Amino acid sequence: MNVLDGSPYQGYLYAYPHKTAYRALRPRPALRDVWAGQDRDALFLYLHIPFCEMRCGFCNLFTRATPPAEQVSAYLRQLRVQAEQVAAALGPVRYARAAIGGGTPTYLDAAELAELFEITKGVLGLDAGAAGLSVETSPATATPDRLAVLAAHGTHRVSMGVQSFLDAEAHAAGRPQRRAEVDRALAAITGGGFAVRNLDLIYGIPGQTRDTWAYSLREALSWSPEEVYLYPLYVRPLTGLGRRHGDAPDPDWDRERLDLYRQGRDLLREAGYRQLSMRQFRRADVPDPDGADYCCQDDGMVGLGCGARSYTADLHYSFDYAVSVREVRAIIDDYISRPAADFGYAEFGFALDGAERRLRWLVKSLLRAEGVDLAGYADRFGGTVEQDFPHLAELAGRGWAAEADGRLALTDEGLAHGDAIGPWLVSGPVRDAMARAVLR
Repeated sequence: MNVLDGSPYQGYLYAYPHKTAYRALRPRPALRDVWAGQDRDALFLYLHIPFCEMRCGFCNLFTRATPPAEQVSAYLRQLRVQAEQVAAALGPVRYARAAIGGGTPTYLDAAELAELFEITKGVLGLDAGAAGLSVETSPATATPDRLAVLAAHGTHRVSMGVQSFLDAEAHAAGRPQRRAEVDRALAAITGGGFAVRNLDLIYGIPGQTRDTWAYSLREALSWSPEEVYLYPLYVRPLTGLGRRHGDAPDPDWDRERLDLYRQGRDLLREAGYRQLSMRQFRRADVPDPDGADYCCQDDGMVGLGCGARSYTADLHYSFDYAVSVREVRAIIDDYISRPAADFGYAEFGFALDGAERRLRWLVKSLLRAEGVDLAGYADRFGGTVEQDFPHLAELAGRGWAAEADGRLALTDEGLAHGDAIGPWLVSGPVRDAMARAVLR
């Protein structure tokens, strides 16, 4: 069966290739060699904090819930060691964008967050204000003392996963939060003076209806957030929901999620939000963020922490990847025990040849609402999108993509099916590597 005829919810292709396509690099290449000749004037810096106060039922991120305090301290010490090794290997760089994610970075207390920022500035030379730094938080950890540290160090954007403003729905998604805690966190973030506040909401939760979904959307909009992300609920292997419910296809659920997606999209548009991707909506009066000179299709990324990935034009790399509690703990323990010299090498990765580089550029462009700059593609790669990807004509034939003003962009219905189009675009070699991966 054609992938496009299957479920519209096959996978969120937020990165290409996915980490499950990575393999051990033997021999390990030195980072000095990996980055030799690469443009380092507009990089993305990402720091990964693999800790949370709880593991949500839908979460398949690389994170550990409620770690012992000594492990958190050891992780921060090792993050500094890694930062020193990476800075020495890369030499002079400029970070045009930056983010701290996880996990939940604000699981760290105020003093630990200050230590983290000392690493970003003192070791890596990050100018957080100029780089438009984004930090993720949660209702339980968005406390005034922690937020004050974020603000003092130039954080531009704070993103919080609310998921639902109804406690029963949050619990059904495997997130035991309380509405009062959500409201306290939102008040603290709003009072923190951050330029951009983002709220994440989830649709497709068991028991959710159009009325309850509208309630959560309107409650979110009552805070006038600069950005809102709408995520479809996924039930993935090795997660809490996956263990309870499995992940068998459910056409009725697919139709429900599509209906709720369209409802949320239309409501946000009516409220004055621009759609930037299937998931991302930005208030129309909010300008593009600082650090807009970074382009994920063209510029590199430096990731620090055991769950972060990095990429140059032709190599994407990281540490090992896992989902299960036991395996995540083992990888964190391994990271903490590493000798400093290990951080001068790339461990797991995927080398991109010319075909994969062209495909990555296409994927990262087409899944955004603005679409593919056709002349920009030709200038960069020499050929044309039509020549290199003739199968894209099928999207136009379905009414899911159209060309206008020098761009190939997904239509409204194409964006609605973005989680099927992304997997459909994956190359044969990457698809095979992902299929052979053993999730742990």
